[in-house]
Order: sequence, then C-alpha cells, then structure tokens
Amino acid sequence: MSDAISFLAPRDDVLARRRQIVTDLIDLLPPECLVHEARELVPFETDAFVSYRRVPLAVALPRSTAEVVAVMKYCHRYGVPIVPRGAGTSLSGGAIPQEDAVVVCVSKMNRILDIDLPNRAAVVQAGVTNLNISEAVSADGFFYAPDPSSQLACTIGGNIGMNSGGAHCLKYGVTTNNLLGVKMVLVDGTVIDLGGKGLDAAGYDLLGLVCGHEGQLGIVTEATVRLIAKPEGARPVLFGFETSEEAGSCVADVIASGIIPVAIEFMDKPAIEICEAFAKAGYPLDVGALLIVEVEGSEAEMDDMLASIVEIARKHGVKTVRECQSATEAALIWKGRKSAFGATGRIADYICMDGTVPLSQLSYVLKKTSEIIDRYGLRVANVFHAGDGNMHPLILFNANDPDDAARAEAAGMEILKLCVDAGGCLTGEHGVGIEKRDLMRHQYSDADLAQQMAARAAFDPDWILNPSKVFPLDGRSVA
Repeated sequence: MSDAISFLAPRDDVLARRRQIVTDLIDLLPPECLVHEARELVPFETDAFVSYRRVPLAVALPRSTAEVVAVMKYCHRYGVPIVPRGAGTSLSGGAIPQEDAVVVCVSKMNRILDIDLPNRAAVVQAGVTNLNISEAVSADGFFYAPDPSSQLACTIGGNIGMNSGGAHCLKYGVTTNNLLGVKMVLVDGTVIDLGGKGLDAAGYDLLGLVCGHEGQLGIVTEATVRLIAKPEGARPVLFGFETSEEAGSCVADVIASGIIPVAIEFMDKPAIEICEAFAKAGYPLDVGALLIVEVEGSEAEMDDMLASIVEIARKHGVKTVRECQSATEAALIWKGRKSAFGATGRIADYICMDGTVPLSQLSYVLKKTSEIIDRYGLRVANVFHAGDGNMHPLILFNANDPDDAARAEAAGMEILKLCVDAGGCLTGEHGVGIEKRDLMRHQYSDADLAQQMAARAAFDPDWILNPSKVFPLDGRSVA
C-alpha cells in the first residue's frame, strides 16, 4: 500500500467505543444489514482506487431511507465518521473508509420505485445500477443517458456523488444534466427532498450543489432522473489517424464547426491494441490514434453529419474511415471502448487519471502527457471522452514495485497539473476523492477553497461525512 496520500488520524474516542458502537448498530439494523466481523469487512477496505485501503469500523447496508436515518442519527450523536458507498467503483478513492468510520453502503436499496413515461422521469433508490434504468424502459423506447464505463455495476447514488458522465455525455450531458430530484438524509438524520419531476424548482438550486458532493453533504437515498426517447437510428464510425495530435486537432475542429455528435471517443495505439485483443471489435491496428464518432437521427441526418465530419477529418490526414454495417458491429465497437479499463487491467496495474482540458489544447496536452510519461520511464494508454476534453490516461506500472508505484503517482499528479495549467480542471467525472485532494490548491485560491468548505460545513459542521476527502487536510476550520 502506498503512503503518499495521508488520511485524518482516527478518532481515539470512537476507536475506544468500537464494541459498543457495533452493539448499538446491531440493535438498529437487521442482521443481514450490518457487517462487523473482521474478515467480512475486508471487501469494503478500498474501492477501484486500490493503491490505498483502510478497514472500516463497520458497514451498514440499509434497505430504506428510514434505516439510513437511524444510522445517521446515531453516528451524529456520538461523532462517528460516516463514509457513503455505492458499488465501490470510484477511481479517485471516494469510498475508501478509515478505521473509525461506519461505511453506509446503499447497494441493498436497489428498487425502481416509479416509471413515469408521460413526464419522462423515473424514481429509483440510490442502489439501482446505472444500466438497470435503461433496461427497465428500453422496451418503451426510452433510456437513461449517462453511461459510465462501469454502468453495469455503478449505482445512481455513486453517480450523483461524483457527477458521473460517460461516452454519450457529449450530446446528453453528465449526471447533473439528467437529474431532476433527490431524497437525501442529512448528517443529523433529517430527510429533505430537492427538485422533482417538474422542469424547475423554487428556491436555491441545492440540487446542483448536491450533484458532485462526493458524500460530504448527506446520503442520497432516492433519485428522480430524466428519461430520453431513443433516437431513430445511431451509427458509430471509426476514424484512424497517424498520430494522437492529428486526432486531437480533428476533434477540436469538429466541435468548432458546430457539429455535435452523440459521442467522440479517443484511443491511442496502446489502447487500440489492448482493447482489440480483448473485444475483437475490428479496430484498425495500423494507426496511431482512433476516434469513435457516433451520430444519430434519421438516415439522411446521419449521412449529412458524417459527410461533414469526414471532410474535416481529411484535413487532418485521416488514414481510415470505417462505418459499422450492423447492430452487432456497433455493439462490438462499444464493447471494446467500454471494456478499456478492464482490458488494460489484464496486462498491467494502472492508475486512471481524469483531467479535463479545453478542446483547443487537446493536441498540446496529449503531446506533453507523452513527454511526462517518457520522463518517468513509464507507459501510458490514452482512452477518453474526446468530445468534451475529458482525458483518461491509463498510467501502467507494477504495483509490487514501490518505486514504480511512486513514479506512477508522481506522473499522474504532473499530468493533472498540466490539465489545469492548460485551462482545464482536475476532474471531469471521477471526482476528487483522496487522489486529487492535495492538488485542489493548484486549481483554486485559498478564498475559493474557503467558500467551498463553508458550504460543506453548513451541511456537516463537525466534518464527519467522508472527512478525509476532497479538501486539503490542513487549513480546515474543523477537521
């Protein structure tokens, strides 16, 4: 385990009362809704940011808002830290616990409560998986737009916590653009309802504050999400280029021209080879970079849009243009892209970064990223949402070599600083968690951070909700 990122020291008074806390939680929850034996706690010691791990004090698995309320009230009364958790797919360490914390995992809250097609909305519990919403309404011609690569497993509660995106966020937006309302339990057990099925809600836009709160403002137990009608047709097309810089410049020019495809995904040569070996998607192996561009609409609309994109691509030396010829081929193209993280894990350990840059800076940042990786003597596979500049360099390393791991983390931090310096930001959809926490001062001034922390403290004055995350540990008024 790496020790480069620190956590708050466990609260001695909480550790001293561990047995009593567990006994009290046993009285509050059914046996199947509480994990407290040492060996059973191990699966909850980390999330998808596996370089760091801490075994929690206990794990609550509530099935209802009422059970969340009971746990929150108890922990608030006795000052026990709480770490909210969805499916544990966070790539920034957002759900990593600490020794004095009770993890509140929403995975048992997995019911779809209402599907309202006339109002194009669905009400779901926070533990419903992202993909299950689309599957529930697919036969009626609708879908839920945000589609993270982990959509088979990740929960709506986690998506709201990190404001998750996905390949199709270029046209349809990320979670915040598709979230209509939430039911949320505050730190003291108070239940509030924000938003709803209407197009707008009165008062302050607290829903906008909650989406992306990383479990520091409360625990979302229910969500009302927007449903979108399926398009008449959709067609992914592969564009192969000699270099990453040419592909990046093409992306910038496509968007600058006013064309908004439903998705523009990027892979460099290492990523192409990794994904093709896994998915057999038919990706061209003789190119240095690949764009997956998907358009949708009627056949005439798609033909017209693709003709314009091909014309722009030719100005950037495109080598290969390959349109999919069937639904099976389209599914394979997306299988390869959505399997990228898992496929990369078959060949090496990796850290997945999440910086976002202006499209005009995409080629420059790709070039500088390559230089940074070379300087650290590492390898990288770039696969990301190019249409909105959300970069995901996968830095390959050997987790059993402490020096290799340290160099990978250092390279990652340098890449994130590069994104900020190029006019972008530290995170597009993975959140800050612990991974980017100590870089927040590179993005924000002290005044900016103080205002954000004041907003957080208004919900949680004692900082017991996910306390080691998001904000630098020093400089907090209460920690």
